[in-house]
Amino acid sequence: MQTSLARIAWITGGGSGIGQALCLKLVRAGWTVAVSGRRPEALQETARLAAGNVYTYPLDVSDLEAMRQMATRIESELGPITLAVFSAGIGHFLKLDQLRAEAFAEHMQTNYLGVINGLDAVLPAFRQRHAGHIVILASLAGYRGLPQGAAYAPTKAALINLAESLRFPLEREGITISVCNPGFIDTPMTAENHFAMPFLMNVDKAAERLYRGILKRKFEIVFPRRLAWLTKFMRILPYPIYFALMKKFYSHK
Repeated sequence: MQTSLARIAWITGGGSGIGQALCLKLVRAGWTVAVSGRRPEALQETARLAAGNVYTYPLDVSDLEAMRQMATRIESELGPITLAVFSAGIGHFLKLDQLRAEAFAEHMQTNYLGVINGLDAVLPAFRQRHAGHIVILASLAGYRGLPQGAAYAPTKAALINLAESLRFPLEREGITISVCNPGFIDTPMTAENHFAMPFLMNVDKAAERLYRGILKRKFEIVFPRRLAWLTKFMRILPYPIYFALMKKFYSHK
């Protein structure tokens, strides 16, 4: 990001979870933040908690034209976007009898294509200015297939691959891209999980880690560290060993 530009951030999924916590962190650090999401009342709560410099722009990230129009509107009303954080997402760990095509489509439309729509919306202006920072919220769940994660985990794996694929062409144009891979964070989404969540992290602490990674312009931002190193190790295990370990921690029903 060019330091001559005002610090204006656009966060999708800003009504709850890490998106909301990061918004509050950015405002305290002097940023102006536009928050988007499907629930206007949740966005208003984010703005109330921030008590200034937060502007609400309700939308559905799966609507490409709405995303394009919103990026244009934000830049018209607030100024050039310098940081785009695509954190909108859903995550349901589903048992075998819950797996339907609709569940896969919903996760893909929101988690993956929602980010694609965001990229489409901000890249023309970022490329014109040869500046900007894009942050994609993926997950440690994207490292390997997880029991009951068939609808959720592949979307996060796709986002990690997407960020890796875009890094080199964007870097040549002066645009920074980061992928954030959190573990289990104490948010409304993880509250639905009915299994042990090792190293569960407070959402404000997670937002602090994310913010520090953004300031350092890191490509991969991961936390909590202990779970990150464990999953990175499991990523390189041969299938027989990996599957044997998974059987000890998950129940297949």
